[in-house]
Amino acid sequence: MAGKFVITEDEQGEYRFALVANNGQTLAVGEGYPSKVACVNGIETLRRNAPQATIEDRTTSPAATG
Repeated sequence: MAGKFVITEDEQGEYRFALVANNGQTLAVGEGYPSKVACVNGIETLRRNAPQATIEDRTTSPAATG
């Protein structure tokens, strides 16, 4: 899954990113950043830290099976 990061500017002038899959589905959305440089830094932080991230399930219900 390659996907892409899409940067947008909201009504308050903050920059946000979304990680979008090849099929167009939005997988993750970043917070609002005051500058485009800060937004790109947020993307780079996600890229560096996410490959080894684990899942911590804090719910009380079992995972759905399909």
